[in-house]
Amino acid sequence: MIRAATTHEATRNSGEWLFVDIGFASKKASCGLLVGDDTKPEEISFAELKERLLEIVSSNQTHLNLVIEAPLSAAFNEQGNPTGRAIEKRNGETRYWYVGLGCSVLVATTYLLRAIHDTNPVREIRLFEGFASFKKKDAPTSHSQDVLNLRDIAWNSTAAKGVIVEPSALLVSQSDQIVSAFLVAGMDFGVPPVIVVA
Repeated sequence: MIRAATTHEATRNSGEWLFVDIGFASKKASCGLLVGDDTKPEEISFAELKERLLEIVSSNQTHLNLVIEAPLSAAFNEQGNPTGRAIEKRNGETRYWYVGLGCSVLVATTYLLRAIHDTNPVREIRLFEGFASFKKKDAPTSHSQDVLNLRDIAWNSTAAKGVIVEPSALLVSQSDQIVSAFLVAGMDFGVPPVIVVA
């Protein structure tokens, strides 16, 4: 079963943890993967990521907390048009789920979760959204650093620079509606909390 996690499940000991910075490139290692306490994240292709996750999902029955740095929920205004979520606007800049790179990683995640969903996993998979989109232009960044930052925040490390946002706090307006981003693909996992890198 795959479902949205809850914020109180964001503890180091609440199950096995996987941190994913997803990409969708045809030839590059566009994804970052960090498994639990590992100290060195891997940078791998989308196909390699999918293969690894399918192995991990079927290898155990312990709860699996899966953090994916991609939009896992979608917001619509009262007219039914896509609209931004509260986390997607900072200092006059926007990183909306429905434009640009947000769309690309949402499609990649849909393919990834469909593959997992179709295996009928025995273990419970709890989804957390990662959000590491507002990066300083002059600071070096990588898929590896993104997954390390997400883990620090999820596990409330002293190195953590970010917050975990409840689904109810994602709405910009109370008239907006927020749903699972995968509802359109016939997979309603609910709206997970978002681990936001500062």
